[in-house]
Amino acid sequence: MNDSISCFKAYDIRGKIPDQLNQEIAYRIGRAFVDYLTPSSVVVGYDVRLTSRQLCDSLVAGLIDSGVNVINIGQCGTEEVYFATSHLGTDGGIIVTASHNPKDYNGMKLVRENSRPISSDSGLNDIKQLVEKNEFSEVNTKGTITEQDTRPAYIKHLLCYVDIDSLRPLKIVCNSGNGAAGLIIDQLEPHCPFDLVKIQHKPDGNFPNGVPNPLLIENREPTIHSVNTNQADLGIAWDGDFDRCFFFDEKGRFIEGYYIVGLLAEYFLEKCPGAGIVYDPRLIWNTIEIVQSRGGNAIKCKTGHGFIKERMRAEDAIYGGEMSAHHYFKDFFYCDSGMIPWLIVAELMTKTNKPLSELVDKRMAAFPASGEINNTIEYPAALIQTVEETYRSEAHKIDHTDGLSMSFDNWRFNLRISNTEPVVRLNVESRADEHLMRMKTDELLALIRT
Repeated sequence: MNDSISCFKAYDIRGKIPDQLNQEIAYRIGRAFVDYLTPSSVVVGYDVRLTSRQLCDSLVAGLIDSGVNVINIGQCGTEEVYFATSHLGTDGGIIVTASHNPKDYNGMKLVRENSRPISSDSGLNDIKQLVEKNEFSEVNTKGTITEQDTRPAYIKHLLCYVDIDSLRPLKIVCNSGNGAAGLIIDQLEPHCPFDLVKIQHKPDGNFPNGVPNPLLIENREPTIHSVNTNQADLGIAWDGDFDRCFFFDEKGRFIEGYYIVGLLAEYFLEKCPGAGIVYDPRLIWNTIEIVQSRGGNAIKCKTGHGFIKERMRAEDAIYGGEMSAHHYFKDFFYCDSGMIPWLIVAELMTKTNKPLSELVDKRMAAFPASGEINNTIEYPAALIQTVEETYRSEAHKIDHTDGLSMSFDNWRFNLRISNTEPVVRLNVESRADEHLMRMKTDELLALIRT
């Protein structure tokens, strides 16, 4: 049997249920994971999607039939599997999740020992081939399964990032999008002085308020409304598996992840002068200026969690940030977390006695950005070539680290093909000239959409 399996992507596994991913494929993924990695113990968990527990049960069956001892931490977010894998010292971890995809999708994210990611360039394609071949090693002794609650240790770890006793009693809107974040907010709440306003809080795989993806403009409105209605100091929203968090200031204004990267870079460089900060190539000028002006080492890296984590380990960087709201921390096993950033931002607001708007306004004015604009394109590679040829004579710098980046006197852009969706993504920024940024954004979009 040698089926073609379409749910394996660049960074993880995602597919429509049941055509692209189902219980049989989940079982085979478990078997293939073991044949590839030869682990003795593996952590598993699953998100709130309606199909996640079933798929996890099939995955576990595949792992056990391959002789592996499984530790099931139950319903959780992606970073809880990252945490448990390193905390328990297991040989790998798998969470069943499709993050912010539509509710009829599901998937998996895989890590090996020390929570190192398994992506297409580090084993995922090998596992795919084993799944397709569907011929697995003979095993004499089946593995075991135990259930373990690692959440108390995880909560304790999160609280290490801030000085809890010094925090102000901020009023914070928390929008979990009916994903897994609410489970953690409830456990952090007794330890923090915050007045938490919880919306879309109950985990519900039917996603009655829409898919938990705060990047969709229509999904931001409930958080904005709640911040304004409750006169809150801060708003936070998460995607389904809460490995990304999104910020809203006290006016209900959505703050692009780009400026949060700069804010956190500054925070960590104050704690660790000269440290390495990893950033992605989509929007860069604000981050570079902050890092260099504070004596840090600004390290550019291709977009994607596998690339960022690998580069952070190689450079021993203390923090890495992507404008897409993924934030990576050396002390969190070089993994991304959607809980650590908002705790740090709350501490920054306490220490500076400034609202979030004041912490980011000057940076937003210094480097106005378009925000990421997605365009569905039939021939994306040809389009990128056309754009490069159009602007080549004017550009001071052309960079192909990730897609096409072109820099000019007072503005720059990045255009890249998505690794997860059939779109090209455009980001434009300028030096203190919002009009120029908007004009060039419109100019590029006209070219892209012709």
